[in-house]
Amino acid sequence: MEFKIKTGALATHKTPCLVLGIFEKRKLSGPAERIDEASDGHLSRLLKKGDIEGEAGQTLMLYDLPGVTAERVLLIGLGKKKDFTRANYRKALAAATTLLQQSGAGEATLALPETLPNTLDLYTSVRDAVVTVEDKVYRYNRTKNDTRAPKTPLKRLNLWVGKKSEVAQAERAARHGQAMAEGIRLARELGNLPGNLCTPSYLAEQARALGNQYPKLEVEVLEEDQMAELGMGALLSVSRGSRQPAKLIVMHYRGAPKETKPLVLVGKGLTFDAGGISLKPAAEMDEMKYDMAGGAAVIGALRAACELDLPIHLIGVVPASENLPDGAANKPGDIVTSLSGQTIEILNTDAEGRLILCDALTYCERFDPEIVVDLATLTGACVVALGKHPAGLFTTDDRLAAELLAAGEAAGDRAWRLPLWDEYQSQLDSNFADMANVGGRDGGAITAACFLARFTKTYRWAHLDIAGITWLTGKEKGGTGRPVALLTHWLLERAGQG
Repeated sequence: MEFKIKTGALATHKTPCLVLGIFEKRKLSGPAERIDEASDGHLSRLLKKGDIEGEAGQTLMLYDLPGVTAERVLLIGLGKKKDFTRANYRKALAAATTLLQQSGAGEATLALPETLPNTLDLYTSVRDAVVTVEDKVYRYNRTKNDTRAPKTPLKRLNLWVGKKSEVAQAERAARHGQAMAEGIRLARELGNLPGNLCTPSYLAEQARALGNQYPKLEVEVLEEDQMAELGMGALLSVSRGSRQPAKLIVMHYRGAPKETKPLVLVGKGLTFDAGGISLKPAAEMDEMKYDMAGGAAVIGALRAACELDLPIHLIGVVPASENLPDGAANKPGDIVTSLSGQTIEILNTDAEGRLILCDALTYCERFDPEIVVDLATLTGACVVALGKHPAGLFTTDDRLAAELLAAGEAAGDRAWRLPLWDEYQSQLDSNFADMANVGGRDGGAITAACFLARFTKTYRWAHLDIAGITWLTGKEKGGTGRPVALLTHWLLERAGQG
């Protein structure tokens, strides 16, 4: 989609559709008051007929409003003015986009309410508008005939601001939002693809395609023989059960001088997880195609950084594999040697994500990183603990935790910190190896993070368990692209552009 910032007189603005906000009890937002005045009170008189009360998400399309150049005027409910929240703002944007997709307008102008929630400034409201609208216009059609696709989809959205002095800030927000949205879209599309198409090799191809598109991005893909030579016994033990060869995808974005220590993002890339010998139940196993959402989010965040040409040194690492129950697959009780030299007793082959991540985390030592953040659909225990709203954040670095939590709040892509105490480490004790790959039922998300912490002693590190946030079920079943927004905002802050 194309986004443009507009200012000037709303009443004479030429557009197929002008979108205005209405608060509960039919109270007009500032831009709507201007249109009401230009129409000699016609808008107020229409509202008195009761077709829209202004509840959050309500919509009403008007045509041929006198004194107004716009072909259509779409009224969108914002909820109670005193309780106007960011959630209601986003809800209104989503509802407006849905109706615009059905209207045949193809283009619209959104007049942002001048009274914004306390948590929103102009920059954030414009960026939210871009990300929310892009989210609603996305449609998956790679493997289906999309018979319900809009005949005239929304292709362009103008964002109106009241003052010329605000245009530069709004344009910056729109540019940031569009890069963020493109990263989210890429992550969603990769996650929505079926496992027979989105294989480890396919993920590697997509990373290479980005490298061809952006001059500052170099992509290297390590094959299984190279990983074996390095000693990545944990990662390769997972891929043995699959006919698809594992890949270690390394994306090197050089937006800062070479001597600058890099930020490193590591994403779990399990393109399908059947659980291995510890086979998962059949119900909802199809959703395990999303087990590569961490890797997809890393690729999406790298794309956003490239689009914004951020002045940072950034590396993305995606260990990619499948986890299937072949005769050569890991068996409960097997012991493997990781790249770090530590041995691991595999008590549950369905706890494979940490096996591919631990070797990737050890591999990151060679970059002498400033910070490493890994993200993975790691545990169902995190979903039980936190539900579907925030990611679980684990780190012993309070400053890094504060950065990531603040980035999540700013992006509307929240995380919640959980403990990473040494007391949990004893649950990983093994009689036969340096550690077990699972720590029992209690505190499963925490012991999984404790496992990863054993491979991150040489650098600052944080872990995001994203199992609850990366896909939706039911009628809206599909990938969300989270936490690309959180990561992109964090990178913007790190670049001094937040």
